[in-house]
Amino acid sequence: MAPSARTPDIEFEVVDNPDESRYEARTPDGDVVGVADYRRSSTPRGPRIVFPHTFVLPELEGHDIAASLARRALDDAQAAGARVVPVCWFIEGYIERHPEYDALVER
Repeated sequence: MAPSARTPDIEFEVVDNPDESRYEARTPDGDVVGVADYRRSSTPRGPRIVFPHTFVLPELEGHDIAASLARRALDDAQAAGARVVPVCWFIEGYIERHPEYDALVER
């Protein structure tokens, strides 16, 4: 089951949408309120995921949506044994604030 979250103003679930190469934060009605784009590839060192962009609807910023997207994306990368390239400033900052993900970063 996909992780879900509830804030005082919004309930959402984070799901992987591989057809669109992104994680989506969706409301129970199916509205997409945030996304974390990714690009998967294989390298001689193993799987690699580049995170170029994260977006949350401006009116919903500050509701832990972007953090929930980052956490799910990084947890999935870790489970897959993938290295990550945090091009997106938010994903990069999330990793800096959560050192348990630092070993995933491709250097």
